[in-house]
Amino acid sequence: MNAHHPIRTLIVDDEALSRRGLEIRLRTAGDFEVIGQCANGREAIDAVRALAPDLVFLDIQMPGLSGFDVLAQLPTDALPMVVFVTAYDQYAIRAFEARAIDYLLKPVDESRFAAAVEHIRELRQQRTAASQRDRLVELLADVSGSGEIDADDLLARGRAGLAGPRSTVLPIREGRETIRLDTATIDWIDAAGDYMCIHAGNRTHILRGTMKELEDALDPKVFQRVHRSTIVNLARVKTLRAHMNGEYFLTLDGGHELKLSRTYRDKVEYFLKGPRLN
Repeated sequence: MNAHHPIRTLIVDDEALSRRGLEIRLRTAGDFEVIGQCANGREAIDAVRALAPDLVFLDIQMPGLSGFDVLAQLPTDALPMVVFVTAYDQYAIRAFEARAIDYLLKPVDESRFAAAVEHIRELRQQRTAASQRDRLVELLADVSGSGEIDADDLLARGRAGLAGPRSTVLPIREGRETIRLDTATIDWIDAAGDYMCIHAGNRTHILRGTMKELEDALDPKVFQRVHRSTIVNLARVKTLRAHMNGEYFLTLDGGHELKLSRTYRDKVEYFLKGPRLN
């Protein structure tokens, strides 16, 4: 963890004693900076917008707006990491469904708090790595002149063709030439900003485009979306591992691991049954 960038944290709880307890523990942890404290949901929404914290400890039961209400009113594109704190454990499932990254029960147990802090640090590193990767991909695309899906080529085969069996070739226009990528060689695709990274064998093709365009161009019996920013070739998936918070992890035959997010849980049957060949 980079000591120069503490995890900027907001504490939201209507009980002053609870706020103080968390503040002391975070100060002891060392790499957290408490940038604000709020006693109710309305203050919390304003503070998140004004301060853009990395992390929010959010009490669920507060007079007026509950922790769930607060989360529902925050912009999803700039959502901080959220840890729910509550005296009642019946909210645990809802907390995870509401995109909380962790859940602490009052009175907060030392070892449980330490585990949550470790989890937050890991997530922070992943997020930093992901945003750095997005910037790198954009730089790469600028330098290499990224390709684009050749929509004209796809359309030239006719709408009727698209409704039937999908083509096994993905036309990628790079400058004046069109690369005709055999879709069977694609392992997985992930999005980085406005670019798609198509991982095929040991090559990565970077192209400007959207997940939707790629979904439309690829055969759904072979390629399925498993995350907001990931499409995977079903034939490459070797193992499927369930995680306690409702996510799954897919291991591809090359050893690469991808996350199947809760939003796409209905896709699990594809991996259990295997690609349908009809």
